[in-house]
Amino acid sequence: MSGEPDLVLLYQQTMDRITELVSAPDASADAAVAACPGWSVRDVLAHMAGVAQDWAAGRRVAPPNDEQTAAQVARFDGARLPEILRAWGEAAAALPRLAREGIAPPLGDIVVHEHDIRDALARPGARDSAALQRVSDQLLRMLVTPEPVRVIVEDGEYRCGPDGNSVIDLKTTRFEAVRWRTGRRSRSQMAAMAWSGDPGPVLDSLYMFGPAAADLVE
Repeated sequence: MSGEPDLVLLYQQTMDRITELVSAPDASADAAVAACPGWSVRDVLAHMAGVAQDWAAGRRVAPPNDEQTAAQVARFDGARLPEILRAWGEAAAALPRLAREGIAPPLGDIVVHEHDIRDALARPGARDSAALQRVSDQLLRMLVTPEPVRVIVEDGEYRCGPDGNSVIDLKTTRFEAVRWRTGRRSRSQMAAMAWSGDPGPVLDSLYMFGPAAADLVE
């Protein structure tokens, strides 16, 4: 499938950034992750390692449900950070083979969680990475709204919803689009975004998960 090897490279680059982040001397694997209530950085890493293991073993569910996600985290109960990272790396080694078979790696999952971890560790960055740009494009192309909406990002725009003359514009960024599409923004935060008109009729169609129960400011 065209483009899959590129996705593997983007996955590996994102994985490398995350590994560097959590391996820093001042990084705490026990830090709470606001975007994932009840989880620590270690739990997020366990989830990503578990997803990679399931992908490599043919147990591919995108996205996993709550029970499957809990099982992925529980799989690494008591494991130290190096063990989790090693297991993740070993599982991710199968992704190039899967890509050759036309199975894309779970790039969206780790791109979203990279920024969850960055927020938890107060280490923002990589908001213009090629991986984030790729995932934002996918998420915005998938957006379906009940009223016509034009989402304007820094390097383009996306038309969503039915055809119509009364189009509501939303000026945002690719980074923010990934965050609100994946439930990292509250409904009030989404309502306060740079809209050209009343967003009320479309707010509940903007997110795939969520919205966040409380404001998340990054």
